[in-house]
Amino acid sequence: MSRAGGRLDGRAANGDAVGRVRGAEVSRSIVVERPRHHRLVRGAVPEPGKGEVLVRVAAAGICLSDREVYDGRRDAGYVHYPVVPGHEWSGTVAAVGAGVDPALVGRKTVAEGFRACRECERCRAGETSLCTSGYAETGFTEPGGFADHLTVPAALLHPLPDDADLRAAALLEPAAVVAAAVRAGRPRPGERIAVVGAGTLGLLAVQLLAAAEPTELVVVDPRSGRRAQALRFDASAVCTPEQAAKRNGCFDLVVETAGARSTAASSCLLARRGGRVVLTGMFPPGAAGIDPVHLSLSQLEIRSIFGAPSSAWSYAVRAFGRGLLDPAPLITHEFPLEGFAEAIALVGDGDPGTGKVLLCP
Repeated sequence: MSRAGGRLDGRAANGDAVGRVRGAEVSRSIVVERPRHHRLVRGAVPEPGKGEVLVRVAAAGICLSDREVYDGRRDAGYVHYPVVPGHEWSGTVAAVGAGVDPALVGRKTVAEGFRACRECERCRAGETSLCTSGYAETGFTEPGGFADHLTVPAALLHPLPDDADLRAAALLEPAAVVAAAVRAGRPRPGERIAVVGAGTLGLLAVQLLAAAEPTELVVVDPRSGRRAQALRFDASAVCTPEQAAKRNGCFDLVVETAGARSTAASSCLLARRGGRVVLTGMFPPGAAGIDPVHLSLSQLEIRSIFGAPSSAWSYAVRAFGRGLLDPAPLITHEFPLEGFAEAIALVGDGDPGTGKVLLCP
């Protein structure tokens, strides 16, 4: 794999940037101009503006949301073409703009995706994923990590330990979503917990939920390979959706991660009366609805998760730094930027051997 790059200069240039990258006049990026049409573009290394940092990308994960962007299946309000995708990424701070601490240069980091205003009522309450100032997110409306470099507001950074595995750290964005789900679900020691789906979100959820010391941690997935992997991730038991249906009404907490047509409804059936259900999957149009009669009679508490607030990012990064969260075993494929077409084709193709796919510039 080729790498655009050069040495870092720690001196300020023109008073507006520190740690400028020299010898890197060209920075590559994958630009999706419109659905099903992309180009590998070469241009100048972006300059960090006031309050921003320039990050040299180490790895960027491809998820189903990126496939939706590529195929044109994402809601028009949540993507702006042309766009450089990539909301799951990790890298190293290469330069900082005016007003940003120069000590950040050289730090390994990840960053929140939502460009929250941090001023509205929701943001001031810590609910940055519910910002009322309008939707903006790295990789969907702002240039993302399918590139050699990207710029992000310094306020969104979550620096990592010096010895952090940046390949694994690229999965901290889905880990933050899972952290938001776990915090919403409030797992307690001794509870019976079910995780519906054993994809990236589901397996990361197993790692975080296992730390809560449940009596039972069951993973539901139709794929035998994913069920086997869930056991390696500390699930106490696994089952198919058909087997799970025989245990409807048994679980204190159900964390849904699959986003399949029937899993919102089936997850509610798994929960006991007075139980808790957290929905994290992105459901397709026409997905089965939740039975309102069952919901009323069972007195369920239901939460949905879209993205992650700052507190969930901090939770995930701390868990990663302490070794409670290890996303590395989920990675099955790595490609250079030039291999984007092959990489995106793997995501969502149904191959049970495909886990997390990375682009490594």
